Amino acid sequence: MSRSTRPVLIVVGGTDPVFRRYCVEQAAAAHPLLLIDAKPPTWSQCLIVDYEVADIRDPAAVTAAGLALAERHSIAGAVTWDEYALVPTATLADRLGLPGNTVASMNACRDKATSRRLFAEHGVPSAVSTRVDTLAQATTAAQLTGFPVVLKPSSHAGSIGVIRVDRPEELPDAWEFAGAGASEQGPEGSGVLVEEYLDGPEISVECVTQHGRSTAVTVTRKEVAFAPYFEEVGHTVSSDDPLLIEAAPVAVEAVRALGIANGVQHVEMRLTASGPRIIEVNARIGGDLIGKLVRLTTGLDLPRIAADIACGNAPDLVPTAHGTAAIQVLYPPASGTLTARHLRTGPDQNPWLHQVAWLREVGDQVALPPEGDVDSARIGLFIVTADSPSTAQKRLASLTEGLTLAVAP
Repeated sequence: MSRSTRPVLIVVGGTDPVFRRYCVEQAAAAHPLLLIDAKPPTWSQCLIVDYEVADIRDPAAVTAAGLALAERHSIAGAVTWDEYALVPTATLADRLGLPGNTVASMNACRDKATSRRLFAEHGVPSAVSTRVDTLAQATTAAQLTGFPVVLKPSSHAGSIGVIRVDRPEELPDAWEFAGAGASEQGPEGSGVLVEEYLDGPEISVECVTQHGRSTAVTVTRKEVAFAPYFEEVGHTVSSDDPLLIEAAPVAVEAVRALGIANGVQHVEMRLTASGPRIIEVNARIGGDLIGKLVRLTTGLDLPRIAADIACGNAPDLVPTAHGTAAIQVLYPPASGTLTARHLRTGPDQNPWLHQVAWLREVGDQVALPPEGDVDSARIGLFIVTADSPSTAQKRLASLTEGLTLAVAP
């Protein structure tokens, strides 16, 4: 393995070839990279200088891998865009004396019960929340909170185990669903949260923070489907979204309340009748290619920004583009065996069609909630660009009309 001649950046996990490839590529364009991942690199081999294999969810394993890399290279920083590697990456940065976030702040982000407590202490508008361990406790908490409520694992991600409950008689099945998700959640939290349901459109605010000072750069408008579950099926980003003025202060307050000092944050909230209220703060770049939408609409390169901050450098936050970009994530009409998937058009016919990617092949099994989750339900995605949100939605609709998805039970 070749050796770097200048300080290098450690990337922990986050090598999904569809949803995170752009992050690695954009970071590699600015910094020599080292990789810590659960498996040896494949497609990213040409982008990295060296690597170590380790369990990226285990702080001790990541630290040991980082120390091994530090024996061979001069380390400038450590970064991750993997939700489950936030605490291990913070542990490694602390051990090596690198810029980053405290382990306590990353635990506060990962454990939604701790997040809710800190939001309440700092006056950040959020949701009433109670951590429970049994169905009986969940029933009592739901009655005190008032229906509808939301059940969710304390430290999971990707809407896994999250379900809305409208009536008391729905609680037993909902508890089983949330409990199954909680059995696979990260070690930073435990149990299930029973929370007040926040009604209103869902958005996220993409923030950049360095030395404890946060800047909200864009708003992402979300499309959520498959009620009573919360599957995110679409995102739209516009460079001049007027919601940013309203939502930015709340997002910045939430980041500050959790003690986050550095990096890029994906702050999820609902626009309720009483104003924006926080769902959760993810201390990394948003998933579903949201960072790519931000770059298409503003020119801001979130992976490059995250990498610069991790190395202690001031990021460039001056927008260089203007417009709208949207992503539609494709789900099957039913659970079963995928028998056909075809999009009638492509980028050659429509220059505004930025990307088409397939996640499943014909013959694969697909499963919608409650049996399936984001990993087993999604078939593909497409990204479009436009000069306005309305045009972007029309273009997504035209693509959907030319889309063939077929599933056999």
